Amino acid sequence: MPPAPAPKPGRTDPAIIRNFCIIAHIDHGKSTLADQMLRLTGVVDARAARAQYLDRMDIERERGITIKSQAVRMPWTVPDGNEEGAEPGTYVLNMIDTPGHVDFTYEVSRSLEACEAAVLLVDAAQGIEAQTLANLYLAMGADLHIIPVLNKIDLPSANVEKYAAELAGLVGCDVSDVLLTSAKTGVGVETLLNEIVKQTPPPVGDASKPARALIFDSVYDTYRGVVTYVRVVDGSLSHRDRIKMMSTGAVHEMLEVGVISPEPVKSGEIGVGEVGYLITGVKDVRQSRVGDTVTSQHHGATEALGGYKHPNPMVYAGLYPIDGDDYPVLRDALEKLQLNDAALTFEPETSGALGFGFRVGFLGLLHMEITRDRLERESNLDLISTAPNVVYEVVMEDGKHIEVTNPSEYPDGGKIAEVREPVVRATILSPSDYIGTIMELCQTKRGTLQGMDYLSEDRVEMRYVLPMGEIVFDFFDQLKSRTKGYASLDYERTGEQAADLVKVDILLQGEPVDAFSAIIHKDAAYAYGVMMAGKLKDLIPRQQFEVPIQAAIGARVIARENIRAIRKDVLAKCYGGDITRKRKLLEKQKEGKKRMKMVGRVEVPQEAFVAALSTSGPAGDKPKK
Repeated sequence: MPPAPAPKPGRTDPAIIRNFCIIAHIDHGKSTLADQMLRLTGVVDARAARAQYLDRMDIERERGITIKSQAVRMPWTVPDGNEEGAEPGTYVLNMIDTPGHVDFTYEVSRSLEACEAAVLLVDAAQGIEAQTLANLYLAMGADLHIIPVLNKIDLPSANVEKYAAELAGLVGCDVSDVLLTSAKTGVGVETLLNEIVKQTPPPVGDASKPARALIFDSVYDTYRGVVTYVRVVDGSLSHRDRIKMMSTGAVHEMLEVGVISPEPVKSGEIGVGEVGYLITGVKDVRQSRVGDTVTSQHHGATEALGGYKHPNPMVYAGLYPIDGDDYPVLRDALEKLQLNDAALTFEPETSGALGFGFRVGFLGLLHMEITRDRLERESNLDLISTAPNVVYEVVMEDGKHIEVTNPSEYPDGGKIAEVREPVVRATILSPSDYIGTIMELCQTKRGTLQGMDYLSEDRVEMRYVLPMGEIVFDFFDQLKSRTKGYASLDYERTGEQAADLVKVDILLQGEPVDAFSAIIHKDAAYAYGVMMAGKLKDLIPRQQFEVPIQAAIGARVIARENIRAIRKDVLAKCYGGDITRKRKLLEKQKEGKKRMKMVGRVEVPQEAFVAALSTSGPAGDKPKK
């Protein structure tokens, strides 16, 4: 079928617009399906086509994951007499490709608000995963029409009947309503496009009202400043209009407005139901916040579109350059990265052990890993990151509240009334064979079981409330290893709880090394102290004097290891004679060691920091590299 001619940019009749997004788990074929749609609708010709066309970053392409939402406008002509019964004619499809990872749930929720339907894409060999289920509930909460699709039906391991029944049970439709596709071979994609036209309701809005548009993403362009992606709900936005951001009150002039197909195409204006981009020449992404409402400066809307909230970091870690001279380079790299990522926060901090660096706030562990990867790759830096930790609230007996994002901020003096830690509601999907081992893991991580449902006879959904501090370390790795890789995890923050937490310091020769300090539950403090002392004993080279490594809570030492001194054999020249000669030489050596210990300092090599701080626990569902 020849591709339909692209509609001319300009205001489009809402009746022929269909806005939809694709929600899927990592590695379930979302980007491949998007590639097929771009090819079938003719917006990308065969010469320009490449795999994962909408994934623009190298990291996205290497890992096979989507990090940034992408929007694309596609023309699609429904032929006469099609099997699906869709009205023939040329339609405008606006597809928003969303990230599949739990760290980017807020971006996904804003993308869902910009659509009328969601294509729920599930791998026919793996079935639905926890994070897809979470995004499905988000889509249902946003009152979107769900189109269930089973992908990868060409795989030898595909179990179409079983997973189609599971999908139908979740969405509440007949098994026959579940569409079958293979994004790789192109089977069923034309049918899916016709079904999207048929099932997706056209956008509803009032063209005569003041302009209101939802920002669902923004990116930084080196030459043009911030490019803001919007979905128009009411009214229209025209070239050279003066617009106002309703959460910040900032006013800008629109230098350019247009649609993405899949490269930017200028137009005079965009109207009700259309998805497009705005360029105002602003250089700060934080002025175009995801979820904010854009309106006209004069005679603008008074009521913003709901659902906006400022993304708050959930995990903090210190980032330090291995070479101290790279500190200014790291600062510039973080500022540049923040232009593209409004959720990233950082502030300078100094560590006695690691020198100058930054305390950086992330949405989650995958966000942290990708940020560090991009900093190292794009700015050619070698970085050490401290162990990730969450935000604690310490309440003192005098009623004072202290927010702790770094163990060094934990109050030493004064009486502590209670320490509050963030908790998350976790959803774990797993084959039912592993229920016992998952329960055991969650209990060791101080989890509370909230409920359990069987999705089918051999797949179970378990809901737990867990402290977030336990999840960010190695929970995900342990979950995967205990379930042979079959379990999947999704979590969302639900609030705070009081907990029996203590700060464990690691002392070298009685001096605390701030980089190794950690805030840990009292029951796990001894194990952490023994583990770190043992690790450092192997990593720190022997000195001319004995070095004690101690783990302490306040003034109480809970674990200790000694690094033995390098001893010169002072008795080598004593070939006989009285014992007092030997004792005299040993006493002299002992005095020298004592003097050396008083003035000597233990230098911890960088390799020891890297090895001791390297945690094996990046959480979140992602494929192995």
